Amino acid sequence: MQIRSMTREDLALALDWAAAEGWNPGLADAACFHAADPDGFLVGEVDGTPAGCVSAVRYPGGFGFLGFYIVRAEFRGRGHGMALWRAAMARLQPGVVGLDGVVAQQANYRTSGFTLVHRNVRYGAAAPVAPPVEDAPPIVALAAIPFATLAAYDRRFFPAPRNSFLRAWITAPGHVAVAATGPAGLLGYGVLRPCRDGSKIGPLFAETPAAARALFSALLDAAPPGPVFLDLPEPNADAIAMATAAGMAPAFETARMYAGPAPDLPLVHIYGITTFELG
Repeated sequence: MQIRSMTREDLALALDWAAAEGWNPGLADAACFHAADPDGFLVGEVDGTPAGCVSAVRYPGGFGFLGFYIVRAEFRGRGHGMALWRAAMARLQPGVVGLDGVVAQQANYRTSGFTLVHRNVRYGAAAPVAPPVEDAPPIVALAAIPFATLAAYDRRFFPAPRNSFLRAWITAPGHVAVAATGPAGLLGYGVLRPCRDGSKIGPLFAETPAAARALFSALLDAAPPGPVFLDLPEPNADAIAMATAAGMAPAFETARMYAGPAPDLPLVHIYGITTFELG
């Protein structure tokens, strides 16, 4: 297997593979993911034919995230997956590495030095309806918030700055980005994006349950017809209650694991993670 960095065109193909696996990528994911780390998406080729892929996105400050790990069915069982894994881990060393792995692979990830920190659960519904919100703060278009303010706020909820990705994510075609505001400033923000099947909300960060619900409601109102999904950290019981009250039910789960010291993230304020691919 020959392993190299993906081009934008390669990434579009890998997203098709992800869709075939049932991962339901966003329609504009290719450009946003590429912006996160242009060299961070690897493709493995056998005799010139793409056989598998993996992401190894490096952020400033020694944090990396591993995902998008796919080997096409006809190339499995030959060691190609391990070759991709080793290439990805080598690219992210030294540093702390995170991943959202399928639960069935937890034992394998542990042998590579990863430790389970918490589960993420995907909630979804064909037509979720946000419950009424008491004392809802004002909701504005995220474009009304200075980017420097947004980037500083986002940094509280992610282990590293990710400005290039963030700029792409909040302005991508079809993405709806909103913010909750109050006298003290930014109270949270959220993004909804169209996917191959319906829409996903992520990230959704908020200072209070009322702010989270107000953002959630605004994004649900902006969603086109079709199912809506929210990937939330299981330790946030209020996020589960919010999703459940909207008629959503668990549809999928992943194991958030880290190799190295786990970042101390405020999960109580994380109502929706950005993506399983990038953390």
